[in-house]
Amino acid sequence: MLRPVPVVMSLLCSINGLVSAQVIIPIETAHNVLVLQSDKAGDLTTIYFGKKLANSSEYERIADVDKNSGDYTGLLTSAYTPSGSRNLAEPAISVTHNDGNKSLDLRYVSHQLTKIDNDVSLLSIKLKDPVYAFEVTLYYKLYYQEDVIEQWSVINHQEKGSVVLDKYASANLNLKASSYWLRQYHGDWAKEMQPEESELTHGIKTIDSKLGTRANLFEPSVFMISLNKPATEDEGSVLYGSLEWSGNFKIDLEVDPQNNLRIIAGINNYASPYELKPGEDFTTPAFLYTFSDKGMGDASRKLQRWARDYKILNGKGSRYTLLNNWESTYFDFNEEKLSGLLKDTKKLGVDLFLLDDGWFGNKYPRNDDHAGLGDWQENSKKLPNGIASLVKEAQSDGVKFGIWIEPEMVNPKSELYSKHPDWVIKQPKRDEYYFRNQLVLDLANPIVQGFVFKIVDSLFIKSPALAYIKWDCNAVIYNAYSPYLKKNQSQFYVDYVNGLYKVLSRIRAKYPTVPMMLCSGGGGRVDYGALKYFTEYWPSDNTEPLERIFIQWEYSYFYPAIASANHVTDWGKEPLKFRIDVAMMGRMGFDIVINKQNDNDRQFCQDAVKLYNGIKHVIWQGDQYRLSDPRKDNVASMMYVDSTKSSAVVFNYLVNNRYGAESKLPVQLKGLDPQKNYQLKEINLYPGTTPAIENGKIYSGDFLMTIGINPEVNSNRTSVVVQLNEVK
Repeated sequence: MLRPVPVVMSLLCSINGLVSAQVIIPIETAHNVLVLQSDKAGDLTTIYFGKKLANSSEYERIADVDKNSGDYTGLLTSAYTPSGSRNLAEPAISVTHNDGNKSLDLRYVSHQLTKIDNDVSLLSIKLKDPVYAFEVTLYYKLYYQEDVIEQWSVINHQEKGSVVLDKYASANLNLKASSYWLRQYHGDWAKEMQPEESELTHGIKTIDSKLGTRANLFEPSVFMISLNKPATEDEGSVLYGSLEWSGNFKIDLEVDPQNNLRIIAGINNYASPYELKPGEDFTTPAFLYTFSDKGMGDASRKLQRWARDYKILNGKGSRYTLLNNWESTYFDFNEEKLSGLLKDTKKLGVDLFLLDDGWFGNKYPRNDDHAGLGDWQENSKKLPNGIASLVKEAQSDGVKFGIWIEPEMVNPKSELYSKHPDWVIKQPKRDEYYFRNQLVLDLANPIVQGFVFKIVDSLFIKSPALAYIKWDCNAVIYNAYSPYLKKNQSQFYVDYVNGLYKVLSRIRAKYPTVPMMLCSGGGGRVDYGALKYFTEYWPSDNTEPLERIFIQWEYSYFYPAIASANHVTDWGKEPLKFRIDVAMMGRMGFDIVINKQNDNDRQFCQDAVKLYNGIKHVIWQGDQYRLSDPRKDNVASMMYVDSTKSSAVVFNYLVNNRYGAESKLPVQLKGLDPQKNYQLKEINLYPGTTPAIENGKIYSGDFLMTIGINPEVNSNRTSVVVQLNEVK
């Protein structure tokens, strides 16, 4: 149960409506604490962040033992650093007042804790400028058991005219250590989540995006900070951070002259000064963070549990296995082909058939990616009886039906573009520049928002049994200009994302439970700002299974397995078993030509689906443990353990094809009960093969975690899946 926040106050007095006193605000979760302090002048600073103390009354002593000097401003550890006035460091907020003055000074006024339930509380802290009628309220949403905090700010003023927000961060964290190690990510299409780790030096390191949409294409907003030395899977102090925003973001990491690390995260203010009228609220997106002194694995399990319990849509529920037609037909299909695929879906044993791109457009038929996008009527030549007839046919075949859409985008070769050029983001008097032969619709415009909502709504009105949506977003924003906003172009990047969220909120209000995949040309829009509207995300268009091991491995630090959509395809040279084993580490699907398989392959796929249905609850809801790192070892090993520690699944893959590469040493398991006994069984065997592991053998949890097992991975057995069940 969450304790109330203790407050220590002294020397209470009031100056210009501000409270002048020393106030200590410990913001506690189960294992961690962020301690803020307001001094007598009202400056709110961070005095500690990390593992919490047993005696909360001792937090007021922290400032006494910190002898660091040389902060001329008193703001280097500010809880929300204002610009101008005394500040000499990177600000969290920068404004231009109505009279042209660009300074800001924020002083503590009050704080309030509201208990939402036994696990969740909301702390608000009001700050005010003593000269201008300008306020910022900092919000901290505390998830006690999960050690997760969501932090955001609400900005408001009562000046005589509009104020321009030049920078408006969500959060301003301060860490203290001897050194700081940043693990960040970069990538591109089919190369998502490539990790890099480096020591932060004095000055500012910035992680940002200016792409408008597909904001995570080159740099996602997730990162880790290790204190004093790089954290390992099971050791070290590490903070995970992520911004819940699907557009341009900016994360400044500044090692200041006192060796503090200042983390300022929020919407990217690039080309985005925002005009705020008197009495209006500007609410920033949440910055999410968790901390562990037990390594990266513990931090990721906290974040995964939080995501399943509170953020991802239906995170504690189920998911559909599916067959997608994309790699078997691409744009070339008709009703006859699709009827055959519906029957293949039933034969395979999965839950749902997903119809991908190419089903729409008549004047400009969608036969490739150059035309038709935006014209969301069924193509009469391919589908003379429409989507509704396919949905009914799927029901008759005993499977569900899902469909692909890309409603934010438009091809210049489309009826929509011809009729509504003023709905399209493009700069007047300049040549149009295309990303994947398309442009982006102006979601800052409420009329366009209504159009995008109607695309989805019409599909369900025509086919109420429609069971799944794959929502794609393939273009970035070139030549950013909103015809709707006219002279207020600096608000475009912010208003676009808020417009997208309005559409998604409206869809979820009417269709709250329909599963939707978050796709963005691969993993270009994987963030918790969007995932609260979606049940799963598409990690990458790169489905080559060896590459997917690395991509899925890195995503797993921040997102749970139940949210990862993994498809078996014909990419790569690995055996079918290898491809299926990799896809099982998430929400499994297929994108292969079933009717061209030989008998053994078809039987193996069918058996694998049945097997997966029996173990998927452990993978989706269990605690995840990384056992053997593919970037360091010949074998990658990933383990999932259920909440009672009574069953587990271990996936093992050969990731090095050099001569003699194999699992020479045992892999130590994790997360088991050392007092329990477990029976081992190798599962998902290809027809005609025998297990190398002696099935039925029993080991103690103590043995398995101390000594381990050898999965016998080698060039002849490139993927091995082991199931453990408690023996009572």
